Amino acid sequence: MNASSFPRHTLRLVIAVPLLAAFAACGKKESAPEAPKPVMTVETVAPQAQEWPQRLAASGNVAAWQEAVVGAEVGGARLVEVKVNVGDVVRKGDVLAVLDPATLQAQAAQQDAAVAQAEATLAKARADAERAEQLDKTGSISQQDIQQYRTAAATAEAQLKLARAQRAVAGLQLRYARVVAPDDGVISARTATVGTVVAAGTELFRLIRGQRLEWRAEVPGDALARLHPGMRAELRRPGDGTIVAGTVRQLAPTVDLQTRNAIVYVDLPKNAGLAAGQFVEGAFEFGTQPVLALPESAIVLRDGHSYVMTIDDKNIVHQLKVDTGARHGDLIAVASQALSAATRIVRSGGSFIGDGDLIAVEGK
Repeated sequence: MNASSFPRHTLRLVIAVPLLAAFAACGKKESAPEAPKPVMTVETVAPQAQEWPQRLAASGNVAAWQEAVVGAEVGGARLVEVKVNVGDVVRKGDVLAVLDPATLQAQAAQQDAAVAQAEATLAKARADAERAEQLDKTGSISQQDIQQYRTAAATAEAQLKLARAQRAVAGLQLRYARVVAPDDGVISARTATVGTVVAAGTELFRLIRGQRLEWRAEVPGDALARLHPGMRAELRRPGDGTIVAGTVRQLAPTVDLQTRNAIVYVDLPKNAGLAAGQFVEGAFEFGTQPVLALPESAIVLRDGHSYVMTIDDKNIVHQLKVDTGARHGDLIAVASQALSAATRIVRSGGSFIGDGDLIAVEGK
């Protein structure tokens, strides 16, 4: 059969089919699939092995270590002078206020007179008793009379002792007209007012002994076993955030039944810049522990969990779940069995890439 035996349109189809196949083969060769492109370019970071202090956060009020109440020890006298005010630093024995001594001086003079009278009475009673003893030798006086003279002398002697004791009390009262500081410290409260007639025991001042303040920190009761006297504490001063160092003095022997918290008493330095009544936050240090630390920007939060985006040798991203811990500056402690100091991790922007993505590493 020759070509002339085929219809013209059939011949054209037979020729066109091989040509189309050739063109198709050439097209496939030219449109070969391109290499995948990185999703984005990132900077990497490796976990840092560091020693971080173990800390227990706490908060509580600053209070006076001991607050002494300074009051009037005599009554019925008028305040004529007040020498100190709130905030004044005083030394033991400094005069804080003065009561009018006129009435007290008169009472002291009255007791001096009572002592002199009792001394004269005793002298007369002793002389009478001595004469009675002499008459007893002659038999001219009865034993009953002699006993009366002896009793009178003993009574006069007792009256003299009483008068002297009362004079001593009057002297103390006169001395108490000057209200003095019982210890070194700073005046924390004052109710004394010039012109007031005070009663015995009336509170005039409050004194923070030794200017000593303490931080009464509240901690969970189950944390008491980890604390002990002498342990270091750090407080953050309100306002400027300055760190103030303190020392644990003692632990409360009981735990509050309502809050389940316990009080830890922390001694503060005199120059702490804190005032009684301030609410302060701080922490206790338990030593150090090894951690792997990453910048906080490397942590990706998804579905309530923390992840880091690791990078393998082929620059493929793998999502790794981690546990986060303490923070120190802009670093955060992380933990995972698959994490080491050699692991490459996306420093930032991890939330924009997913597991299995190809990325380019900056600088490589």
